[in-house]
Parts: sequence; structure tokens; C-alpha cells
Amino acid sequence: MTSPPQVRTPPVALGAAGLLPQIACVMLALIEPETRGAAAIVGGGYAALILSFLGGLWWMQALLRSDGRWWPYLLAVAPSLVGWAALLLVIGGATPPAAGLMMLALALLSSPLGDREIGPLLRSVPAWRQLRLTLSGGLGALTLLLALLSGRS
Repeated sequence: MTSPPQVRTPPVALGAAGLLPQIACVMLALIEPETRGAAAIVGGGYAALILSFLGGLWWMQALLRSDGRWWPYLLAVAPSLVGWAALLLVIGGATPPAAGLMMLALALLSSPLGDREIGPLLRSVPAWRQLRLTLSGGLGALTLLLALLSGRS
């Protein structure tokens, strides 16, 4: 009996490093309250970028399966569109930065549901699934915290 594959050090270390930009935005908002607006815009941009990356993972999973159905690709494009819409609403002045960040945080925190729908690639390796949940949950929580901070005057 073979043991399940383990996640190697580079993805763990680099995945954790991927949280650093959002940590920096949260720290900036905490330490320098007058920069909260800028931290919210930069943090929102980063969250939207990572959402696009997650959609790319789903797209690749569907391509690797040679999936001929349309909905996996539609689901894979949705994170990019959600990120774009959140940024557009904020930059266009239709919603405050806190609301855009809340939208992005919700998308990040719910993104593992897309993993379940798209396919077995992440489900088949528990260590990968745990890393994915940790990183998406961490970025989602940091984005939510940034939303709460940016909503304060």
C-alpha cells in the first residue's frame, strides 16, 4: 500500500508567500488609517487577481478531462468576472471599497465549492485540497478583514 502524495515544500512556501500582499494591505490599514482607501483598492486588485488564477485552475481541469460540456468553462470564467465586477463597481464609484472587498472575500471563501463541481483533481489528493482550502480561506479572511477596516472612518 502506498502513501498518498504529499505537497512539496515549494508550493507550500510560495502559496504562503502569496498571502503576503494581503497581509501588507491589512497591516497598512491598521498602522496608517489614512491609507485605508488605497490599501482597499490594492488589496481588492490582488484578491481579484487571485480569483482569476483560481478560475484558471478550473479551466485547466476541464481541459485535461477533455470536457465537452459548457458549464465547467462558464464556472471557470466566473471568478474573473466577479473580480472584474467588484473592481469596476468600486472604481466607478457605484459602491464603497468595503462592499467590493466583501464581494471578493465571499467569492474567495466560496471558491472551494467550485473545486467540488469542476472535478476530482484537487479532491483526489487530500494534502493538495488542504493547501487549497488554507490558502483560499486565508486570503478570503484577510480580504474580509480589509473590508471591515476600510469601512471604518
